[in-house]
Amino acid sequence: MGALSALEKALEDRWEALWARLRGRHPVELLDALRRECDGNAVVAPGGRVLVPNAYDVALAREVHEELGRRAGRVGQTLTDSLARHAERHGYEWAGPLTVHVGICDEPPNGRYRVASRVMPHVSADAFPHAAPPPGPAGLTP
Repeated sequence: MGALSALEKALEDRWEALWARLRGRHPVELLDALRRECDGNAVVAPGGRVLVPNAYDVALAREVHEELGRRAGRVGQTLTDSLARHAERHGYEWAGPLTVHVGICDEPPNGRYRVASRVMPHVSADAFPHAAPPPGPAGLTP
C-alpha cells in the first residue's frame, strides 16, 4: 500500500504543479491553506482517533474566483478531493460528510482568499418526525 500512496502523492503533486503553472500560485496556496486548516483543527479523541472538521469554507477574492471558475469549473471538487487524500494520508477521520464550499469575499484578509472550517453535523431523515407521504400525481395519495 505504501507504493500506491507514494504514486498517488506524486500524481497529486504533479497535478498541483501543473495547475499552479497554468493559473498562477492561487490553487496551490488554497490547497496548502486547506491542509493547514485541517491539521490545525485536528483533535485526538478517545481510542486514538484523530477527528477533523468536515465543513470548509473557501472565500475567494472576486477576480480570483472568476479566473478559477473560467479555467477550472470544478475547483470545489478538486479542493475536496485533495483534502480527502490529505486526511487519508494522515489517518484523520471526518466529523461528518466532507464538504468544501467555494464562494466570493469582497475583502479577504490576504487579498486573495480566506479559509475557515467547522464541524457540520450530518442530519438524517430519521431525525425528522414521521409525516404522511407527499401526495402522488394530480394530488392523489398512494
